[in-house]
Amino acid sequence: MNPVSRSVIPLTLTLAVIASIAACTTGTAGPNGTPGAAPAAGAAEIPGMPDPSAEPAPGLTAVKLFDLGPMVTDTNGFTLYRYDKDTVNPPRSNCTGTCARTWLPAKAGGDLVVTGIDRALVGTVTRDDGTDQVTLAGRPLYRYAKDAMPGNTDGQGADDAWFPVKPDGTKVLLTADTWQADDLGI
Repeated sequence: MNPVSRSVIPLTLTLAVIASIAACTTGTAGPNGTPGAAPAAGAAEIPGMPDPSAEPAPGLTAVKLFDLGPMVTDTNGFTLYRYDKDTVNPPRSNCTGTCARTWLPAKAGGDLVVTGIDRALVGTVTRDDGTDQVTLAGRPLYRYAKDAMPGNTDGQGADDAWFPVKPDGTKVLLTADTWQADDLGI
């Protein structure tokens, strides 16, 4: 088999898979095959993608972003952030009210799933509203409401105080390759 044939076969298979996926729709078919009902409000726009407004199961996962390096996500793959204005000793969240509607506190739960992170660094803090929030190395963790998809880091550097968190609790800083800021690596 010549080199051209070997490259055409995978390309053909890839195009066939893409065409199959594109043929799928998220709504239901109406009369005579016309488009039917749209997905319910709040439903994920892309089949198989987590709904950004859905509450994830409590948990922390270490991942690697191609340009930012190691960082922490929730169980749905959404970036978790630390706030430089929070206190560490003792742990205390200083993001309340309007702030907490934009920067969603990572809620703690009884069966907190921790993957790729030293469990000794993981803790909780009770917020002023009585809910428990996950901490990493003493810092309360948050998810940015405007991160629409797993791997987004749109909150990076906001107000010079919000940063994705590394598995050791330190903050992730920007690199020169910011054009890849939303690509998760394994």
